[in-house]
Amino acid sequence: MIENKDMLMDWNDSIETDGQEYILLPEGDYNFTVTNFERGRFNGGAKVPACNKATITVQVEAKEGTTSVKFDLILYRTLEWRISAFFRSIGQKKHGEKLTMDWNKVIGSKGRAHFKQRSYTNQNGEEKFINDVDRFIDYNEDFFDDLPF
Repeated sequence: MIENKDMLMDWNDSIETDGQEYILLPEGDYNFTVTNFERGRFNGGAKVPACNKATITVQVEAKEGTTSVKFDLILYRTLEWRISAFFRSIGQKKHGEKLTMDWNKVIGSKGRAHFKQRSYTNQNGEEKFINDVDRFIDYNEDFFDDLPF
């Protein structure tokens, strides 16, 4: 377990931070920076058995503000196209190229994707919306020359 001693709180500490307001992005193309990567397991479903998965967190800066978006990459051959698209979006793979995935180089990578809002029903039966990656866009340095949005 990784422990950052500067982040630990005592029972009688003062608190101030209220947290970041959740920002829903209008549908569109946005630059992102990969801020986290976690190895995990997909429990399996109707079409894909239990297998490894990568949970990726990206930070998106838009005129509405800064938000984080999490998504899973399921490590299963029928979903290889999505993993390939992700690695192309961060400039680590080119079309048609064979690549051994180097997850150690993912954090800090910049990329671009088309984001849209996805609805879901929470445990209270309420309809909620979250940001979702619709598709990844192949890496192009020109995306990062100007403002982040």
